[in-house]
Amino acid sequence: MSPDRTVMPGQVWGLSTHDSTGPIFVTSFAGRNLDTTVLTAVDPAGRVIWQRTFEGRPRPPRVTPAGTVWLSQRGPTGHTFTEMGPDGQVLRSVVPEHQAHEHLGAFVLLPDGFCVIWLPASPYRQVPPGQAPRVARHTQTGAVTWSTPLPPAELSSPGVVEAGVDTDWELRPKKPWRPRTISVGYREPLLVSANRVLADITDASSGIGVCTILDATTGAIVTTTPPGPYMHKAITGPGSFLIGQQGYGAFTTTHYDPDGHAQQTWPSHGMMLVDHHGAISGAESENVTPSRSRFRVLNPDSSVSDGPLLSGYYTTYPALDADGTAVLWRDGKLLAVDPDLQARTLFTQDDDRAVMSRILLLERGRVAFSLHDELLLFRSTGLSQLDHGSWPCGDGNLHGNPVRT
Repeated sequence: MSPDRTVMPGQVWGLSTHDSTGPIFVTSFAGRNLDTTVLTAVDPAGRVIWQRTFEGRPRPPRVTPAGTVWLSQRGPTGHTFTEMGPDGQVLRSVVPEHQAHEHLGAFVLLPDGFCVIWLPASPYRQVPPGQAPRVARHTQTGAVTWSTPLPPAELSSPGVVEAGVDTDWELRPKKPWRPRTISVGYREPLLVSANRVLADITDASSGIGVCTILDATTGAIVTTTPPGPYMHKAITGPGSFLIGQQGYGAFTTTHYDPDGHAQQTWPSHGMMLVDHHGAISGAESENVTPSRSRFRVLNPDSSVSDGPLLSGYYTTYPALDADGTAVLWRDGKLLAVDPDLQARTLFTQDDDRAVMSRILLLERGRVAFSLHDELLLFRSTGLSQLDHGSWPCGDGNLHGNPVRT
């Protein structure tokens, strides 16, 4: 079973689709030009339908239930959201209200507008004094419905320390770390479920962040998590989330309810999937080599069940089919893990490319994902359609829009 391969103009940044029949929308760099986005529409056979070029660094494309696709752009006057039809024609552009110095951290589509994280400086840049990131809800015209600041001071953590060296090359006493640069969380920075918004703001120099859960109607803060190395997240149901930590000795996943209370914690972290029964499983993600990660099940009693060991390190975010089988790419193999936690290899090749997308599970068992600048499409994998649970794949749905209303 060899895949169809389509080379994109540059490194792929994200992919999404309207439904299981395609087309697949792929955002990528324009070769080595890091300030230009190419949006490519590809049919399920891997043929390029059209391409469009936009100013600004690429972000994952967001697709609406009507089949249109949204991109964000940054130009000389700030950020713009652009909607295109399935044929690649621009339908409209929206300029969300924001300050000239603010940078877009993340955005998602809502039925009546947008939810956005605004950063006080470009990612990995020094935060200006007195400035703070914020979460805002915008209407379809870009007007602000509400805006809630998230003070950077909340990111300080006494558990992370730094050591300095004086002019005599002697170690100075360790001191608590304080944030220098603000970014959004590296994984799933902005999720919306029913009347709750989950936003992850992180200090880029340390990886320590704070997750904030807000009321989606008013913007009021429901809860903030203690500072920690937050990584993968998922929606588990209306207003509830999984929040994972990995690093600095942490390796856990915690379930938060709509009131912002931590209900239970598992001793595992990874790319979790939530099926239509609410069962949670996924591929562990740990910064340890050689790998000791497994495919795990998070049980209702806070224990975990062991699935197969996962060799290698880099992993696509898996996808779950309606029969309970998960599919993922890892260590040069396309793997399927069935409900009994038995793994089988669908395809293998000698490939150590580290930049990869999430997996899309399409009609008739087709599987699509990218490795660096190449889109791979597998046919006849024997998998069924995508599960209809609250988080059956990366970003929670084929649309690439982590929102569940």
